[in-house]
Amino acid sequence: MIAPLAYPAAALAEIGGCFAVWSVLRLGASPWWLAAGMGSLALFAWLLTLVETEAAGRAFAAYGGVYIAASLGWMWAVEGVAPDGRDLAGAVLCLIGAGVILLRPL
Repeated sequence: MIAPLAYPAAALAEIGGCFAVWSVLRLGASPWWLAAGMGSLALFAWLLTLVETEAAGRAFAAYGGVYIAASLGWMWAVEGVAPDGRDLAGAVLCLIGAGVILLRPL
């Protein structure tokens, strides 16, 4: 099963692409960051196609939990803002939900 590798990689690609846009629009970064951001978002979309499931919506739904947890990790590692207990509790709940969706019999 490739999902355990594809989902974290997709999360980094999506968050990196979105952060590039955020950096241009909110932090005054060079517009050239948008090119890297668009490439990163394209990589994100491709990575999700590698997840083995019969429906795209199921792959996207399970990914949502991983994205939430990865976003909190990004917030801590890149932005220097530590998640609080409520953030962590919410991420755990979302990951449990993603597991319920993803680990269903094919």
